[in-house]
Amino acid sequence: MCIGAHPDDPELMAGGLAALFSGAGGQVRLVSVTNGEAGHHEMRGAALARRRRSEAESAASLIGGDALVLENPDGRLMPTLEVRHQIVRLIRSWQPDLVVTHRPNDYHPDHRYTGQLVQDSTYLLTVPNVFGDVPALANDPVVLYGSDTFQRPYPFQPDIVIDIDAVVEKKLDLLDSHASQYYEWLPYHDGKLSQVPPDHDARRAWLRRDNEAGLRADAHRFRDRLVARYGAKRGAQVVYAEAFELCEYGRQMESGEAATLLPF
Repeated sequence: MCIGAHPDDPELMAGGLAALFSGAGGQVRLVSVTNGEAGHHEMRGAALARRRRSEAESAASLIGGDALVLENPDGRLMPTLEVRHQIVRLIRSWQPDLVVTHRPNDYHPDHRYTGQLVQDSTYLLTVPNVFGDVPALANDPVVLYGSDTFQRPYPFQPDIVIDIDAVVEKKLDLLDSHASQYYEWLPYHDGKLSQVPPDHDARRAWLRRDNEAGLRADAHRFRDRLVARYGAKRGAQVVYAEAFELCEYGRQMESGEAATLLPF
């Protein structure tokens, strides 16, 4: 289960991991804690929320997973008891082995509060007398943070770095499903809207070029971790990677468990 703040966040944060997990026979759920109603320069409100939900569902279907978009307003998320209850209920109901989310220090308040909400929920997942309408879990899932480049109060510290070379095109297909973001809102916000081609095939090629540096970044940053995981030869050859930091509030993996939980 990947829990992001907005409908395209799970795919960007862990699209490669999700594709690998699904390909290995696992179940994948991509969750957005807000409805995405603010993420555009022309559309807004209910119409945009419907469009973004449809995009999320299309993306999840590409890897045999499902998408869940909560109705909390985009840009106005707060770490309230009500939203904490939502997070506890959805994790208890789905019973994932692994949860991926944002770190609680990030440029976007919705990202920060999503990370905090998942943190705040982890212990309560196993407490029967809290939010008792859904049975408590016997054990916490492992919780991982997706990588970022923020330095304060402390920089991202990778515990797991995975090779996504085999599924990098699938990750781009997931992003491609979010046309409102990757071909409209984000190019507009970054001053690149005029660069986006009108033809879909050309847009998909442009998307790859525009995201190439970001897709390669974690392999460059954490080459030593790739070598430790895959050996010197393969580790040196990995082009695209995703990195994750173990949250100290979830279940802590035992030595060697990463190879069992992430067998790719």
